[in-house]
Amino acid sequence: MRAVTLLLALSPALAMADVEQKFAKLRDAAEPLASIGSFVDKYVGDCGPLNPGCVKNAESFRRAAAGKKFYMIVTEDSTSVLQMGDAGRDGSVTLNLTPFFAGSSSAVTHGAPAKTDPNGNPVLPFIRIQARLPDGWNPGMMARQVGARAMRIQVVFTPEDVWTLPKKGGGTMKGVRAKFDGVLVQVGRTGEVVGTWYAK
Repeated sequence: MRAVTLLLALSPALAMADVEQKFAKLRDAAEPLASIGSFVDKYVGDCGPLNPGCVKNAESFRRAAAGKKFYMIVTEDSTSVLQMGDAGRDGSVTLNLTPFFAGSSSAVTHGAPAKTDPNGNPVLPFIRIQARLPDGWNPGMMARQVGARAMRIQVVFTPEDVWTLPKKGGGTMKGVRAKFDGVLVQVGRTGEVVGTWYAK
């Protein structure tokens, strides 16, 4: 599983617009992650025989994280989880987000995957984000930007538990089952917000 890259410092170009106060409120109430890999390692507790205190440390970390919200920015080079969906004539588009953010040997997901694909990758339903084309853009331009990984994703999530699935070739894979409270998608180069999604 490929680790995502996180960016913590928000430049003025990335500041929330007034119309995004709902996301800003979520973000400001959450704890920022310096590293998703470190977080999932501590939460899941992928423990080997040479680390006898690991299981207890993971249990303690999960108790401390219960009910807390966390915040991450996924930079452009790690946004292969985003795909272009349908486009309307009114400038609206749908962005399909696979809610799977890998770090270290594990991942944070929205909900828990129930199965894997033929390649052994966990399968999750899309989060469908209703978005708007930036001024001067058409659907083809948006599709190219999404395909070129030129978008940036911000996520606020609440961890809930650990999920496990059989691993192709034997063994098990684990991840953090979370509730994604809010997702915001921006143009990476300008910081312009193109779409948001909130859990119901």
